[in-house]
Amino acid sequence: MSSEKHNTTQQSRPPDWKFEFEKHRKAFCRKSADYVLNHKNKFSVLTLGGVLGGAVVLMWPASGVYIVDEGNRGVVSRFGAYSETTKPGPHWHLPAPIEKVAIVNVEQQRFIEVGYRDTGRGNKPAGIAQESLMLTTDENIVNVRLAVQYQINNAKDYLFNVKDNEATLKQLTESVERAVIGANNMDFVLTEGRSEIVAQIKRDIQAAMDDYKAGIIIASVNLQDAQPPEEVQGAFEDAIRAREDKQRLINEAEAYSNEIIPKARGAAARLLLEAQAYEAEKVAKAKGETERFDQLLVEYEKAPAITRKRLYLEAKEKLFSSTHKVIVDAGQNAPQLYMPLQNRPSHPAAENRSAQAQITAEAAALDNGQKMAGNSLRPSRSKP
Repeated sequence: MSSEKHNTTQQSRPPDWKFEFEKHRKAFCRKSADYVLNHKNKFSVLTLGGVLGGAVVLMWPASGVYIVDEGNRGVVSRFGAYSETTKPGPHWHLPAPIEKVAIVNVEQQRFIEVGYRDTGRGNKPAGIAQESLMLTTDENIVNVRLAVQYQINNAKDYLFNVKDNEATLKQLTESVERAVIGANNMDFVLTEGRSEIVAQIKRDIQAAMDDYKAGIIIASVNLQDAQPPEEVQGAFEDAIRAREDKQRLINEAEAYSNEIIPKARGAAARLLLEAQAYEAEKVAKAKGETERFDQLLVEYEKAPAITRKRLYLEAKEKLFSSTHKVIVDAGQNAPQLYMPLQNRPSHPAAENRSAQAQITAEAAALDNGQKMAGNSLRPSRSKP
């Protein structure tokens, strides 16, 4: 009974791994030592040297295997001189110290900063006065901060033609920037000339790097900031606001001018067209009246009495067709005027004024019609 309990306790106890590992390690060392003592002829110095030499001979060529990742170029140099440029993929070169390979990333966008340093972490970039303060052609000082983005386009030229490409590019950028800023005045640099200045700086930097054969292509030049010194910044802001107000007023005046002038031109053109139409109408009407009179004269010469009577009747018909009056024959008395009562005005005073005006107009029209009829029916003196 007690033996069964003892066996159960031993089975439930976890094994001691440290003890087991140490036990096996000692056993392995002991067996290894026994094997070496029993086979001393196999572990002589020459034998070990041969084995190690063979391993080195086998591993030395394998050390020349290298892989170029996508977007990189491998530049192989033999005894320090350029040998070849390899593209992405697996390659092999003569092992060191005969040949060496340098991997260059030709797709990475690199940056340099002139006039400031971006510390990151959301902090404001720290300005460097020795690089940012520049003199303009009108002897003013401006604070310019510039960032240049570049890329390697020739790995061989990048590694072998220029010793320190980044430092060279930075010094060249600062030199070109000072030359361009110094050739322009302060207002041009701070206002409308920013894009032109950036384009000129980019062209000059690229031309200089091409002359150096540095294997670098300038992707972009960004003018981060261009301001006057802090001592005169307030006055300069006032000048900028005044210039903006001036430009705003000029734009408003031009907008008003562009609105008024087309309207005036349109009105003038409309009046001109109306005048031309009126002229054409009057001329055509006069020509028509002349032709009608000529035709009437021919008929009158053929039958003067009949034509005179017909013209008289037509004149009366035309005269009385435009009025609402009715002439009532009152015998020996003078003709009476009858005013119809249709469409009477609602107000008595307005009715009286309208009736009086109508009577006066119709009387004048009647007199004019009689005179015109008489003139048109008057025979020609040259004819019997």
